[in-house]
Amino acid sequence: MINIPKGTKDVLPSESYKWQYVEGMAREVSKLFNLKEIRTPVFEHTELFSRGVGETTDVVTKEMYTFKDKGDRSITLKPEGTAGAVRSFIENGLVNGVLPAKLYYIIPAFRYERPQAGRLREFHQFGVEIFGAKTADTDAEAIIIADTLLKKLGLKVKVKINSIGCPACRKAYNRALKEFFAPYLDELCFDCKSRFEKNPLRLLDCKEDDCKRINVNAPQILDYLCADCSSHFEDLKNYLTTAGVEYEIDSRIVRGLDYYTRTVFEFTSTAIGAQGTVCGGGRYDGLIEQLGGKECPAVGFAVGIERLLMLMEQTGVSIPDDEKPTVYIAGMDENCRKKAFEICAKLRTAGVIAEIDHMERSIKAQFKYADKLGAKYVAVIGGNELEQGVMNVKNMSNGESESVGFDLAVEYFLGK
Repeated sequence: MINIPKGTKDVLPSESYKWQYVEGMAREVSKLFNLKEIRTPVFEHTELFSRGVGETTDVVTKEMYTFKDKGDRSITLKPEGTAGAVRSFIENGLVNGVLPAKLYYIIPAFRYERPQAGRLREFHQFGVEIFGAKTADTDAEAIIIADTLLKKLGLKVKVKINSIGCPACRKAYNRALKEFFAPYLDELCFDCKSRFEKNPLRLLDCKEDDCKRINVNAPQILDYLCADCSSHFEDLKNYLTTAGVEYEIDSRIVRGLDYYTRTVFEFTSTAIGAQGTVCGGGRYDGLIEQLGGKECPAVGFAVGIERLLMLMEQTGVSIPDDEKPTVYIAGMDENCRKKAFEICAKLRTAGVIAEIDHMERSIKAQFKYADKLGAKYVAVIGGNELEQGVMNVKNMSNGESESVGFDLAVEYFLGK
């Protein structure tokens, strides 16, 4: 027997309705905020991620699924959605269209890392990208979109925000970080020793206990913001307050990808253990130009669908299952089953969820099967019913029965 690859998961019919519910809610919220869907390939040229995500990030250095295709080109399964959306935005000339371009996507993504609760090697994201607007109200709207979705799903989370400044004010902060961490170099983990030279800001994102202990007393980026970045952050806070979104300022949030500037944010919960970040995002004003496009500001976020579902389960949020049949039509013999097939076809054409027997079960076994399916009604066609042109319809919730003519079946069940 061939087993499923490590770090991947089958979504069985008993669970898929939950995914459909979450994805449907994401599309509903997207419509509310006038977001339009974008679909990009599941793989891209590796250079897109090394340039876009950042060569010093764990994603690029450790986690990408990269391979050579038959043309000896380096190809990577996308580890996140932003870089692909930016590439499409540039390549298809959307920058010359109506701005801001407000986009969303629901995608699979791939990262080679140790599987754990809420983290798989193939995972799925709902992501939002807003291209073309530089003002803080856009940052606030991105946060409000995520907040709206999570609340509609019945989740209670914390909104944490920070600003990591622009390239200009971050130079001074990087110098301050290097001065602070220099005496602790021997105590830092292997990765952080490399980050110290290449990207000191990433030192604050380390999850190793010794590094986290040292980080506690590190300088805070908010003390080094330039006037423009400081004003932008103040505007963001005011917009969130106006919208009634409660937030915390967390100066340790830097996010794990290199393209962020100014605003970064996370939605967290303690219900899923150590991996408590449900949603993360921020502003990335330089990425479009960095990938070959015109100068164009942008902001976005991504929500892990597996983590959403885990959080909903662990906090007792119920998900409605609307896939149960309205009626199961049971036929006693071959001729009755043929009539059941005919009526079932008419019901489905009219939009009624109906089911019949395909396994030549007895009537008793068909009732058991209908009950397992959760059918609201069972319509029985026996020899007498076939002659009289009626079905004996049983309400499975209260046991009441009534006769319904074959010619009235569509009208009857549409009313149910």
